[in-house]
Amino acid sequence: MATEIRKTFHHELDEVRDDIVRLAGMVTEALAAGTAALLASDLQAAERIIAADDEIDALTMQIEEHCFRLLALQAPMAADLRQVIVAIRMSSEIERSADLVTNTMKATRRLYGKELDARLRGLIERMSQQVHRLFRLAIDAYVDRNEGLAAALDDMDDDIDEMHAEYIRTIFEVYEGRGADLQTAVQLALVGRYYERIADHAVNLGERVRYMVSGWLPEHTGAARLAARQAMEGEA
Repeated sequence: MATEIRKTFHHELDEVRDDIVRLAGMVTEALAAGTAALLASDLQAAERIIAADDEIDALTMQIEEHCFRLLALQAPMAADLRQVIVAIRMSSEIERSADLVTNTMKATRRLYGKELDARLRGLIERMSQQVHRLFRLAIDAYVDRNEGLAAALDDMDDDIDEMHAEYIRTIFEVYEGRGADLQTAVQLALVGRYYERIADHAVNLGERVRYMVSGWLPEHTGAARLAARQAMEGEA
């Protein structure tokens, strides 16, 4: 009986993993389509992407409910428990990324009819491509249980931060002194922030993978520093 329960548990855990991969695929597709809609000022495409967010919300709830059923199936071992916790947290991170894509589409509405500077268009494309890559690598790390790849995501995120900083500087250069275009500048600044935040969620996904594989948490680094300082103070 116990063996059958274990088999059922791991089979259903595989189903949860597959749903998380599908959820991430929906978000990355929306991200690419959303960037295209933004740059083409395509309001119909933007509305379709906004409406499709309901499907992402529904799948997120399905994943979470499945995880709760898994926890009720048996008292899992520590490694099993980590996998279920990670699945719940990853689905939440992915769903929040979808919300940021939706926010970008709402900004597309407000930017309708505004001609974007070529430099800003180029930076938006670059940020979108890099965020898409980061997100996909995070999911690859999850599927392959690749802690090294998961850990590398944090350094990869530096590229997004640099692009975002350049993007904000360019907005100031383009719209400096154009009082009538203040709202456009604000909307564009928000768009850049949305891309940066999606990248942050991808890094968070990597942290969840590291926790799943080895139990590592970001707080471990701070705790280690604190212990070192306390040891030095004790020797002083």
